[in-house]
Amino acid sequence: MKPSIQTTGLSIGYHDRLLFEDLDLTIPRGEISVFVGSNGCGKSTLLRSIARLLKPTQGSILLEGKDVHHMSSKEVAKKMGILPQSPISPEGLTVHDLVKQGRYPHQSWLKRWTEDDSEKVEAAMKATRVDELRNRPVDELSGGQRQRAWIAMTLAQDTDVILLDEPTTYLDMTHQIEILDLLFELNESHSRTIIMVLHDINLASRYAHNIIAIKDGTVFRQGTPEAIINCELVRAVFGMECQVAIDPLFGTPHCIPFGRGRCVVPKVNEAIAGV
Repeated sequence: MKPSIQTTGLSIGYHDRLLFEDLDLTIPRGEISVFVGSNGCGKSTLLRSIARLLKPTQGSILLEGKDVHHMSSKEVAKKMGILPQSPISPEGLTVHDLVKQGRYPHQSWLKRWTEDDSEKVEAAMKATRVDELRNRPVDELSGGQRQRAWIAMTLAQDTDVILLDEPTTYLDMTHQIEILDLLFELNESHSRTIIMVLHDINLASRYAHNIIAIKDGTVFRQGTPEAIINCELVRAVFGMECQVAIDPLFGTPHCIPFGRGRCVVPKVNEAIAGV
């Protein structure tokens, strides 16, 4: 399978702090890839750099073989949609107007708004369940509603590659699964390349074809969840002791962290004694 995105000799950071140096990374086309790692390891920075929101100090980022920094902003936006962490909309902007912004890359002075644009906007709002909120100002929505509106805008952009930085932020358990199911369906039905940052390693294991574990400015390990998620990786990347079991519904790795809390599982000797 051809790569969708490649980085070669990539170095990125902020001010005097270098987060990644000489990073080579390949993200496969048509799969769901998820960055995981501890807080502050650079997951979001790497995603921002891939999306051309942060210029690298060295190296290149190739989108379908072309350096993104040699492409126009509109050309990149037609191929790659990005939902950054905690985006901010102009005051008073309605949900419908926000989602319509996703069609901006497809507009020009020769090509005005079309019926296809309207259909893409409506489909995105329906898929994210914000169609009933279309006339509400975005800044008056709850955190979960606001997040779904922004995801709808990204979907309306209708790109082959979608990047999302913590898309389940502010969402309760039900809406987390709904959003991830939606992204999974986009990948399954339309072969969209989905690249996400997720904090929940269990959700990452359930939905990702490809996990990229980040540690100390490098790719600690990359591969399918079944191949790489184990106690050693969790200990090295997150500094946490755990047990890795098998999800009884999906057969994917499921991390059970050690720690304090109520224990209702009887001890082995008690179980044997029939206590």
